[in-house]
This record gives sequence, C-alpha cells and structure tokens, in this order.
Amino acid sequence: QVQLMETGGGSVQAGGSLRLSCVAPEHIYSTWTMGWFRQAPGKEREGVAAVDSDGATDYADSVKGRFTISRDSDKRTLYLIMNSLKPEDTAMYYCAADPWSGVVAAVIDADFELRGQGTQVTVSS
Repeated sequence: QVQLMETGGGSVQAGGSLRLSCVAPEHIYSTWTMGWFRQAPGKEREGVAAVDSDGATDYADSVKGRFTISRDSDKRTLYLIMNSLKPEDTAMYYCAADPWSGVVAAVIDADFELRGQGTQVTVSS
C-alpha cells in the first residue's frame, strides 16, 4: 500500500539543481512530520531535511544553504529543492513521514514510520 509518492530526481552535473516532489495523504500531510533522507550504496542512511505540521524545519549540516524543504498544502505535496549539487549528494532519496518525531530528531535519526519507494539522484563532476 503506497502512501508516499515521490517524483523528480535524475542526473545532473555538479553545480546544477533538481527538485523532488512527494504527494501524501491528507491525514499524513497535515499532522505528521515529513522529510527526506538519502542512502548511497555502501553508506548509512542520512537524514537530509524535515518539516513539521507547523512549518518548523531542520537540515543536515551537509545540505544547509543548498537544499530547501517546503510544502504546498493545496497539493498535499512536499518538495526538496536542491541547488549547488555536488557529486557527494548522489544517492537514492526517499520521502518519509513520522507521527512522533520532531524535525531535529527526524534529521538526526532518519527513522521514519513511512517512506516512499525512492528516487535516484546522480550528480556527476
């Protein structure tokens, strides 16, 4: 039962930009903390960014100033706008949601109750 649907991703050169989108059911979008995490082959899961239902946000240090997480309530959509991409940003990116975590814990732990199927982001040098 798929509840989080990601789109976006793809291949880009270093310095480029991409936007990821994630549509969620209303009950998740309106009350849960939502975010993005990523995982590269052979590496641990890494929390990227999170936003709660009040609009509070948090980011991993590695993406601060380059990535922006945002929400569109009319579309029940979560976005991750990625600028100044680097080869080390290459990973599978997952949209995720959790009913209990705050944004700081969500980024630190990247332990979400729900996640999407993931979308690949590849940044070439």
